[in-house]
Amino acid sequence: MWTYYPDLLDRPVPRYTSYPTAAQFGGNIGAMELAARLDKVEKGSALSLYVHIPYCHDICWYCGCNTGAANRVQRLTAYVESLEREIATVARRLNGRGRVARIAFGGGSPNSLPLVDFVRLLQQLLLCFDAHHAELSVELDPRRIDAQWIATMAAMGVDRVNLGVQTFTPHVQARIGRIQPRDMVERAVDRFAAAGIATGFDLMYGLPSQTPEDLAATLDASIAMRPARIALFGYAHMPRLLPRQRRIDASDLPDLATRFAMAADGHAMLTGAGYDSIGFDHFALPHDGLARATREGRLRRNFQGFTDDPADILLGLGASAISQFPDLIVQNEKQAGPWRERVDAGQLSATRGTIRTPEDRRRGRIIDALLCRGEAHVGTAHPMPDLSRFEQLGLIRLSEGRIILTRDALPYARSIAACFDAHLQIAERRFSQAV
Repeated sequence: MWTYYPDLLDRPVPRYTSYPTAAQFGGNIGAMELAARLDKVEKGSALSLYVHIPYCHDICWYCGCNTGAANRVQRLTAYVESLEREIATVARRLNGRGRVARIAFGGGSPNSLPLVDFVRLLQQLLLCFDAHHAELSVELDPRRIDAQWIATMAAMGVDRVNLGVQTFTPHVQARIGRIQPRDMVERAVDRFAAAGIATGFDLMYGLPSQTPEDLAATLDASIAMRPARIALFGYAHMPRLLPRQRRIDASDLPDLATRFAMAADGHAMLTGAGYDSIGFDHFALPHDGLARATREGRLRRNFQGFTDDPADILLGLGASAISQFPDLIVQNEKQAGPWRERVDAGQLSATRGTIRTPEDRRRGRIIDALLCRGEAHVGTAHPMPDLSRFEQLGLIRLSEGRIILTRDALPYARSIAACFDAHLQIAERRFSQAV
Protein backbone atom coordinates (compact mmCIF):
# COMPACT_ATOMS: atom_id res chain seq x y z
CA MET A 1 0.00 0.00 0.00
CA TRP A 2 2.85 2.38 0.88
CA THR A 3 6.19 2.83 -0.87
CA TYR A 4 9.26 2.24 1.29
CA TYR A 5 11.83 5.06 1.26
CA PRO A 6 14.41 4.09 3.91
CA ASP A 7 16.36 7.35 3.60
CA LEU A 8 13.31 9.28 4.80
CA LEU A 9 13.06 7.09 7.89
CA ASP A 10 16.72 7.10 8.93
CA ARG A 11 16.47 10.16 11.13
CA PRO A 12 14.96 9.61 14.61
CA VAL A 13 12.08 12.03 15.20
CA PRO A 14 9.80 12.87 18.16
CA ARG A 15 6.24 11.64 18.49
CA TYR A 16 5.22 15.31 18.93
CA THR A 17 2.83 14.90 21.82
CA SER A 18 3.95 18.48 22.49
CA TYR A 19 5.97 21.18 20.83
CA PRO A 20 8.55 21.98 21.99
CA THR A 21 9.16 18.41 23.11
CA ALA A 22 10.46 17.30 26.50
CA ALA A 23 13.98 17.39 25.03
CA GLN A 24 13.79 21.18 25.36
CA PHE A 25 12.74 21.21 29.01
CA GLY A 26 15.13 23.08 31.29
CA GLY A 27 15.52 23.37 35.05
CA ASN A 28 15.09 27.15 34.97
CA ILE A 29 11.34 26.74 34.38
CA GLY A 30 9.21 25.09 37.05
CA ALA A 31 7.00 25.72 40.07
CA MET A 32 7.03 29.52 39.92
CA GLU A 33 5.83 29.57 36.31
CA LEU A 34 3.21 26.92 37.05
CA ALA A 35 1.90 28.94 40.00
CA ALA A 36 1.60 32.05 37.83
CA ARG A 37 -0.45 30.18 35.21
CA LEU A 38 -2.71 28.58 37.83
CA ASP A 39 -3.40 32.02 39.27
CA LYS A 40 -4.52 33.25 35.84
CA VAL A 41 -6.99 30.45 35.11
CA GLU A 42 -10.36 32.07 34.55
CA LYS A 43 -13.53 30.92 36.23
CA GLY A 44 -15.30 28.28 34.16
CA SER A 45 -12.26 27.50 31.99
CA ALA A 46 -12.14 23.89 30.77
CA LEU A 47 -9.42 21.84 32.45
CA SER A 48 -8.18 18.29 32.04
CA LEU A 49 -6.39 16.32 34.73
CA TYR A 50 -3.77 13.64 34.24
CA VAL A 51 -2.96 11.52 37.31
CA HIS A 52 0.29 9.53 37.09
CA ILE A 53 0.78 6.27 38.99
CA PRO A 54 4.45 5.34 38.45
CA TYR A 55 4.24 1.72 39.60
CA CYS A 56 3.67 -1.73 38.10
CA HIS A 57 3.63 -5.15 39.73
CA ASP A 58 5.71 -6.49 36.85
CA ILE A 59 8.21 -4.34 34.93
CA CYS A 60 8.06 -5.18 31.22
CA TRP A 61 11.40 -5.04 29.44
CA TYR A 62 10.21 -2.99 26.46
CA CYS A 63 8.57 -0.24 28.50
CA GLY A 64 9.66 3.40 28.17
CA CYS A 65 7.36 4.74 30.90
CA ASN A 66 8.46 6.26 34.18
CA THR A 67 7.54 3.34 36.43
CA GLY A 68 8.98 1.26 39.24
CA ALA A 69 8.10 -1.95 41.04
CA ALA A 70 4.96 -1.98 43.19
CA ASN A 71 6.67 -4.40 45.56
CA ARG A 72 6.20 -2.66 48.90
CA VAL A 73 2.89 -1.64 50.46
CA GLN A 74 4.54 1.23 52.32
CA ARG A 75 5.87 2.69 49.05
CA LEU A 76 2.40 2.72 47.48
CA THR A 77 0.75 4.11 50.61
CA ALA A 78 3.26 6.96 50.85
CA TYR A 79 2.76 7.82 47.18
CA VAL A 80 -1.04 7.90 47.47
CA GLU A 81 -0.89 10.09 50.58
CA SER A 82 1.39 12.57 48.84
CA LEU A 83 -0.73 12.52 45.70
CA GLU A 84 -3.75 13.44 47.79
CA ARG A 85 -1.77 16.40 49.15
CA GLU A 86 -0.72 17.51 45.68
CA ILE A 87 -4.32 17.36 44.47
CA ALA A 88 -5.34 19.58 47.37
CA THR A 89 -2.43 22.01 46.80
CA VAL A 90 -3.18 22.51 43.11
CA ALA A 91 -6.92 22.84 43.76
CA ARG A 92 -6.29 25.37 46.52
CA ARG A 93 -4.21 27.45 44.10
CA LEU A 94 -7.05 27.42 41.58
CA ASN A 95 -9.49 28.49 44.33
CA GLY A 96 -12.55 27.13 42.59
CA ARG A 97 -11.69 28.43 39.13
CA GLY A 98 -11.83 26.03 36.20
CA ARG A 99 -14.15 23.16 35.36
CA VAL A 100 -12.65 19.68 34.90
CA ALA A 101 -14.00 17.95 31.78
CA ARG A 102 -11.55 15.02 31.58
CA ILE A 103 -9.65 12.93 34.13
CA ALA A 104 -7.12 10.36 32.92
CA PHE A 105 -5.26 7.93 35.18
CA GLY A 106 -2.06 6.66 33.61
CA GLY A 107 1.24 5.10 34.50
CA GLY A 108 2.75 2.68 35.05
CA SER A 109 -0.41 0.83 35.97
CA PRO A 110 -3.06 2.53 38.10
CA ASN A 111 -4.34 -0.93 39.03
CA SER A 112 -1.01 -1.65 40.69
CA LEU A 113 -2.58 0.28 43.58
CA PRO A 114 -4.93 -1.43 46.03
CA LEU A 115 -8.47 -0.82 44.82
CA VAL A 116 -9.33 1.15 47.94
CA ASP A 117 -6.52 3.61 47.14
CA PHE A 118 -7.75 4.13 43.57
CA VAL A 119 -11.21 4.96 44.96
CA ARG A 120 -9.62 7.20 47.56
CA LEU A 121 -7.77 9.22 44.89
CA LEU A 122 -10.84 9.59 42.71
CA GLN A 123 -12.86 10.80 45.69
CA GLN A 124 -10.14 13.34 46.49
CA LEU A 125 -10.31 14.68 42.93
CA LEU A 126 -14.08 15.05 43.14
CA LEU A 127 -13.79 16.69 46.54
CA CYS A 128 -11.17 19.23 45.47
CA PHE A 129 -12.17 20.04 41.87
CA ASP A 130 -15.37 20.84 40.02
CA ALA A 131 -15.19 17.45 38.30
CA HIS A 132 -18.43 15.58 38.95
CA HIS A 133 -19.33 15.51 35.25
CA ALA A 134 -15.84 14.74 33.99
CA GLU A 135 -15.18 11.97 31.49
CA LEU A 136 -12.97 9.42 33.24
CA SER A 137 -10.43 7.07 31.63
CA VAL A 138 -7.93 4.62 33.16
CA GLU A 139 -4.87 2.78 31.82
CA LEU A 140 -4.87 -0.82 33.04
CA ASP A 141 -2.66 -3.90 33.14
CA PRO A 142 -4.90 -6.79 32.01
CA ARG A 143 -3.01 -9.15 34.32
CA ARG A 144 -4.25 -7.27 37.39
CA ILE A 145 -7.95 -6.93 36.66
CA ASP A 146 -10.64 -8.80 38.56
CA ALA A 147 -14.43 -8.59 38.85
CA GLN A 148 -14.22 -6.32 41.90
CA TRP A 149 -12.05 -3.78 40.05
CA ILE A 150 -14.45 -3.72 37.11
CA ALA A 151 -17.56 -3.41 39.27
CA THR A 152 -16.01 -0.60 41.30
CA MET A 153 -14.88 1.34 38.22
CA ALA A 154 -18.39 1.05 36.80
CA ALA A 155 -19.86 2.30 40.09
CA MET A 156 -17.40 5.21 40.14
CA GLY A 157 -18.39 6.28 36.61
CA VAL A 158 -15.32 5.24 34.62
CA ASP A 159 -16.13 5.76 30.94
CA ARG A 160 -13.14 4.18 29.20
CA VAL A 161 -10.24 1.88 29.97
CA ASN A 162 -7.14 1.20 27.92
CA LEU A 163 -5.50 -2.20 28.15
CA GLY A 164 -1.78 -2.69 27.59
CA VAL A 165 -1.97 -5.79 25.39
CA GLN A 166 1.10 -5.32 23.10
CA THR A 167 0.98 -8.84 21.60
CA PHE A 168 -0.91 -12.12 21.94
CA THR A 169 1.99 -14.24 20.61
CA PRO A 170 3.43 -16.32 23.51
CA HIS A 171 7.03 -16.50 22.25
CA VAL A 172 7.09 -12.72 21.73
CA GLN A 173 5.55 -12.15 25.16
CA ALA A 174 8.37 -14.21 26.67
CA ARG A 175 10.96 -11.98 25.01
CA ILE A 176 9.50 -8.76 26.42
CA GLY A 177 8.71 -10.03 29.92
CA ARG A 178 4.94 -9.77 29.60
CA ILE A 179 3.01 -13.04 29.72
CA GLN A 180 -0.76 -12.61 29.45
CA PRO A 181 -2.97 -15.28 27.87
CA ARG A 182 -5.47 -14.22 25.25
CA ASP A 183 -8.43 -15.60 27.21
CA MET A 184 -7.49 -13.35 30.15
CA VAL A 185 -7.91 -10.28 27.97
CA GLU A 186 -11.10 -11.64 26.37
CA ARG A 187 -12.71 -12.11 29.80
CA ALA A 188 -11.78 -8.57 30.81
CA VAL A 189 -13.20 -7.08 27.60
CA ASP A 190 -16.47 -9.00 28.05
CA ARG A 191 -16.79 -7.84 31.65
CA PHE A 192 -16.10 -4.22 30.75
CA ALA A 193 -18.68 -4.39 27.97
CA ALA A 194 -21.27 -5.78 30.40
CA ALA A 195 -20.45 -2.90 32.76
CA GLY A 196 -20.90 -0.31 30.00
CA ILE A 197 -17.23 0.69 29.93
CA ALA A 198 -15.53 1.19 26.53
CA THR A 199 -12.15 -0.47 25.97
CA GLY A 200 -9.05 0.39 23.99
CA PHE A 201 -5.94 -1.69 23.23
CA ASP A 202 -2.28 -0.73 22.99
CA LEU A 203 -0.51 -3.05 20.51
CA MET A 204 3.08 -3.05 19.24
CA TYR A 205 5.00 -4.09 16.15
CA GLY A 206 8.77 -4.39 15.77
CA LEU A 207 9.08 -6.51 18.94
CA PRO A 208 11.87 -9.09 19.36
CA SER A 209 11.33 -12.25 17.25
CA GLN A 210 7.97 -10.88 16.08
CA THR A 211 7.11 -11.79 12.49
CA PRO A 212 4.48 -10.23 10.23
CA GLU A 213 2.44 -13.41 10.79
CA ASP A 214 2.66 -12.89 14.57
CA LEU A 215 1.39 -9.34 14.21
CA ALA A 216 -1.44 -10.47 11.92
CA ALA A 217 -2.53 -13.07 14.48
CA THR A 218 -2.55 -10.44 17.24
CA LEU A 219 -4.57 -8.08 15.08
CA ASP A 220 -7.05 -10.82 14.17
CA ALA A 221 -7.55 -11.60 17.86
CA SER A 222 -7.93 -7.91 18.71
CA ILE A 223 -10.41 -7.26 15.92
CA ALA A 224 -12.50 -10.20 17.14
CA MET A 225 -12.79 -8.52 20.58
CA ARG A 226 -13.81 -5.23 18.94
CA PRO A 227 -12.23 -2.62 21.23
CA ALA A 228 -13.41 0.89 20.41
CA ARG A 229 -9.83 2.10 19.96
CA ILE A 230 -6.55 0.47 18.98
CA ALA A 231 -3.12 2.10 19.10
CA LEU A 232 -0.48 0.27 17.05
CA PHE A 233 2.92 1.57 18.10
CA GLY A 234 6.35 0.71 16.76
CA TYR A 235 8.63 -0.58 19.51
CA ALA A 236 11.40 1.95 20.24
CA HIS A 237 14.61 0.18 21.28
CA MET A 238 16.73 2.68 23.22
CA PRO A 239 18.68 0.72 25.85
CA ARG A 240 21.10 3.61 26.33
CA LEU A 241 18.26 5.65 27.82
CA LEU A 242 16.16 2.75 29.18
CA PRO A 243 18.34 0.20 31.00
CA ARG A 244 15.49 -2.33 31.34
CA GLN A 245 15.58 -2.74 27.54
CA ARG A 246 19.06 -4.24 27.80
CA ARG A 247 17.33 -7.55 28.53
CA ILE A 248 16.09 -7.51 24.92
CA ASP A 249 18.47 -8.93 22.31
CA ALA A 250 18.80 -6.25 19.63
CA SER A 251 19.82 -8.87 17.05
CA ASP A 252 16.35 -10.40 17.49
CA LEU A 253 14.54 -7.24 16.39
CA PRO A 254 12.91 -6.91 12.93
CA ASP A 255 14.80 -4.65 10.55
CA LEU A 256 13.44 -1.33 9.31
CA ALA A 257 11.98 -2.78 6.11
CA THR A 258 10.09 -5.42 8.10
CA ARG A 259 8.83 -2.81 10.56
CA PHE A 260 7.58 -0.72 7.66
CA ALA A 261 5.77 -3.74 6.21
CA MET A 262 4.23 -4.51 9.61
CA ALA A 263 2.94 -0.96 9.95
CA ALA A 264 1.47 -1.09 6.44
CA ASP A 265 -0.14 -4.51 7.03
CA GLY A 266 -1.54 -3.36 10.36
CA HIS A 267 -3.08 -0.27 8.79
CA ALA A 268 -4.63 -2.36 6.02
CA MET A 269 -6.03 -4.98 8.41
CA LEU A 270 -7.57 -2.51 10.84
CA THR A 271 -9.09 -0.19 8.25
CA GLY A 272 -10.32 -3.26 6.36
CA ALA A 273 -12.05 -4.41 9.56
CA GLY A 274 -14.00 -1.15 9.83
CA TYR A 275 -11.69 0.97 11.98
CA ASP A 276 -11.08 4.57 10.96
CA SER A 277 -7.43 5.62 10.69
CA ILE A 278 -6.55 8.28 13.28
CA GLY A 279 -3.26 9.76 12.19
CA PHE A 280 -0.59 7.14 11.56
CA ASP A 281 -0.78 4.71 14.47
CA HIS A 282 -4.24 5.05 16.05
CA PHE A 283 -7.52 3.49 14.94
CA ALA A 284 -11.08 3.87 16.18
CA LEU A 285 -14.51 2.52 15.36
CA PRO A 286 -16.63 5.11 13.51
CA HIS A 287 -18.88 5.84 16.51
CA ASP A 288 -15.95 6.56 18.83
CA GLY A 289 -15.13 10.12 19.87
CA LEU A 290 -11.69 10.01 18.24
CA ALA A 291 -13.19 9.01 14.90
CA ARG A 292 -15.83 11.74 15.13
CA ALA A 293 -13.21 14.33 16.03
CA THR A 294 -11.15 13.28 13.01
CA ARG A 295 -14.09 13.61 10.64
CA GLU A 296 -15.01 17.00 12.11
CA GLY A 297 -11.45 18.40 12.10
CA ARG A 298 -11.26 18.56 15.92
CA LEU A 299 -8.52 15.99 16.48
CA ARG A 300 -5.59 17.17 18.63
CA ARG A 301 -2.46 15.82 20.27
CA ASN A 302 -1.38 16.02 23.89
CA PHE A 303 0.76 13.90 26.19
CA GLN A 304 -1.69 11.02 25.93
CA GLY A 305 -1.39 11.00 22.11
CA PHE A 306 -4.28 11.73 19.76
CA THR A 307 -7.28 13.12 21.62
CA ASP A 308 -10.67 14.73 21.15
CA ASP A 309 -10.13 16.73 24.34
CA PRO A 310 -10.69 20.44 23.52
CA ALA A 311 -9.18 21.82 26.76
CA ASP A 312 -6.17 24.12 26.38
CA ILE A 313 -5.09 23.49 29.97
CA LEU A 314 -3.89 20.07 31.12
CA LEU A 315 -2.80 19.68 34.74
CA GLY A 316 -0.44 16.82 35.57
CA LEU A 317 -0.57 15.31 39.07
CA GLY A 318 1.98 12.86 40.41
CA ALA A 319 5.69 12.24 39.90
CA SER A 320 6.89 13.09 36.34
CA ALA A 321 3.40 14.21 35.23
CA ILE A 322 3.35 17.07 32.73
CA SER A 323 1.14 20.16 32.77
CA GLN A 324 0.46 22.18 29.66
CA PHE A 325 -0.84 25.71 29.11
CA PRO A 326 -0.97 27.65 25.84
CA ASP A 327 2.39 29.28 26.62
CA LEU A 328 3.95 26.88 29.15
CA ILE A 329 4.84 23.20 29.51
CA VAL A 330 6.18 21.98 32.87
CA GLN A 331 7.00 18.57 34.30
CA ASN A 332 6.82 17.51 37.92
CA GLU A 333 9.87 16.10 39.68
CA LYS A 334 10.51 12.69 38.11
CA GLN A 335 11.75 10.68 41.10
CA ALA A 336 9.06 9.67 43.58
CA GLY A 337 11.19 10.38 46.69
CA PRO A 338 12.12 14.00 45.89
CA TRP A 339 8.63 14.53 44.47
CA ARG A 340 7.10 13.50 47.81
CA GLU A 341 9.42 15.85 49.69
CA ARG A 342 8.24 18.82 47.64
CA VAL A 343 4.58 17.89 47.84
CA ASP A 344 4.65 17.12 51.57
CA ALA A 345 6.19 20.56 52.13
CA GLY A 346 3.15 22.10 50.44
CA GLN A 347 5.04 23.08 47.29
CA LEU A 348 4.11 22.71 43.64
CA SER A 349 6.32 19.90 42.34
CA ALA A 350 7.17 21.18 38.83
CA THR A 351 10.96 21.25 38.36
CA ARG A 352 11.58 21.60 34.63
CA GLY A 353 9.83 22.89 31.56
CA THR A 354 9.77 25.39 28.71
CA ILE A 355 8.07 28.64 27.82
CA ARG A 356 6.31 28.38 24.46
CA THR A 357 7.26 31.48 22.48
CA PRO A 358 4.93 32.82 19.79
CA GLU A 359 7.18 31.14 17.20
CA ASP A 360 7.01 27.83 19.11
CA ARG A 361 3.23 28.08 19.16
CA ARG A 362 3.11 28.81 15.42
CA ARG A 363 5.31 25.82 14.61
CA GLY A 364 3.40 23.69 17.07
CA ARG A 365 0.13 24.47 15.30
CA ILE A 366 1.67 23.42 11.97
CA ILE A 367 3.02 20.15 13.38
CA ASP A 368 -0.28 19.40 15.10
CA ALA A 369 -2.26 20.12 11.92
CA LEU A 370 -0.03 17.89 9.79
CA LEU A 371 -0.31 14.96 12.19
CA CYS A 372 -4.01 15.39 13.00
CA ARG A 373 -5.51 16.66 9.74
CA GLY A 374 -2.90 15.88 7.11
CA GLU A 375 -2.54 19.49 6.00
CA ALA A 376 -1.43 22.81 7.41
CA HIS A 377 -1.43 26.46 6.44
CA VAL A 378 2.14 27.73 6.75
CA GLY A 379 1.47 31.08 5.17
CA THR A 380 3.68 33.20 2.95
CA ALA A 381 5.12 35.42 5.69
CA HIS A 382 7.46 32.67 6.89
CA PRO A 383 9.97 30.64 4.87
CA MET A 384 8.97 27.08 4.00
CA PRO A 385 11.54 24.44 5.03
CA ASP A 386 13.12 22.29 2.35
CA LEU A 387 10.44 19.75 1.49
CA SER A 388 11.66 19.04 -2.03
CA ARG A 389 12.42 15.36 -1.43
CA PHE A 390 8.90 14.72 -0.11
CA GLU A 391 7.40 16.72 -2.96
CA GLN A 392 9.40 14.88 -5.64
CA LEU A 393 8.14 11.54 -4.31
CA GLY A 394 4.52 12.69 -4.38
CA LEU A 395 4.15 12.58 -0.59
CA ILE A 396 3.09 16.22 -0.29
CA ARG A 397 1.52 18.99 -2.37
CA LEU A 398 2.40 22.64 -1.86
CA SER A 399 0.01 25.42 -2.80
CA GLU A 400 0.04 29.08 -1.76
CA GLY A 401 1.57 28.57 1.65
CA ARG A 402 -0.35 25.35 2.33
CA ILE A 403 1.15 21.87 2.67
CA ILE A 404 -1.06 18.85 2.04
CA LEU A 405 -0.05 15.27 2.77
CA THR A 406 -1.10 12.68 0.20
CA ARG A 407 -2.39 9.25 1.20
CA ASP A 408 1.04 7.74 0.60
CA ALA A 409 2.57 10.15 3.14
CA LEU A 410 0.97 8.58 6.22
CA PRO A 411 4.06 6.65 7.46
CA TYR A 412 6.23 9.70 6.79
CA ALA A 413 4.00 12.20 8.58
CA ARG A 414 6.29 12.55 11.61
CA SER A 415 9.32 12.97 9.37
CA ILE A 416 7.54 15.70 7.41
CA ALA A 417 6.36 17.42 10.59
CA ALA A 418 9.94 17.31 11.91
CA CYS A 419 10.96 19.69 9.11
CA PHE A 420 9.12 22.41 11.05
CA ASP A 421 10.91 21.60 14.33
CA ALA A 422 13.39 24.42 14.97
CA HIS A 423 14.87 22.62 18.00
CA LEU A 424 15.59 19.18 16.53
CA GLN A 425 19.29 18.41 16.25
CA ILE A 426 20.64 16.56 13.22
CA ALA A 427 22.34 13.89 15.32
CA GLU A 428 19.53 13.59 17.89
CA ARG A 429 19.66 10.22 19.67
CA ARG A 430 16.86 10.41 22.23
CA PHE A 431 14.00 9.82 19.79
CA SER A 432 12.71 6.71 18.03
CA GLN A 433 12.40 5.88 14.34
CA ALA A 434 9.38 7.30 12.57
CA VAL A 435 8.15 3.76 11.80
